[in-house]
Amino acid sequence: MIPNPLHPAVVHFPIVLAFMLPFAAAAGYILTRKGIALGHGWLPVAILALALSGSAWASTLSGEEGEERVEEVVPHDALEEHEEAGERFLWGSLIVSLMAVLGMVPRRTGQAFRVGALVGSLVLPVLVASAGHTGGELVYKHGAASAYTTSQSTPDASTPRSVLRDDEDDDTDRD
Repeated sequence: MIPNPLHPAVVHFPIVLAFMLPFAAAAGYILTRKGIALGHGWLPVAILALALSGSAWASTLSGEEGEERVEEVVPHDALEEHEEAGERFLWGSLIVSLMAVLGMVPRRTGQAFRVGALVGSLVLPVLVASAGHTGGELVYKHGAASAYTTSQSTPDASTPRSVLRDDEDDDTDRD
């Protein structure tokens, strides 16, 4: 079963991977400097970076799919800010992935790309945090989720909690 909307379900993958990649890149860099073969020391970094780019791309696509629906309920500038932050993150992840893959080249050339990938990986958590923050503002400040809800199926914020709990009291004994 595919969630609807898909975007909130997909965006958590690149967030996690963006915070994991710097640790993996640092470990891979240290291992290769100590003489561990690239296939063992750096290949996992390249694979993780590619997975990050793939998940960032999937997040971008899923966000574009829901854009028309959400733009009916949120300010255009806020949506544009989130979209731009997401695109900056996507491009950053693609650049780091390219450097990570090129880091598989042996000797000095590969070493330079491994350093570049390591440094770039330190920037990605900042970029993904920016995209996540602006996305959170769309949901919690501007009510983006309301584009996918209906007033009949969900209670609104003004419904007293005691009314929502009435069903729970049906199991109690009433004399």
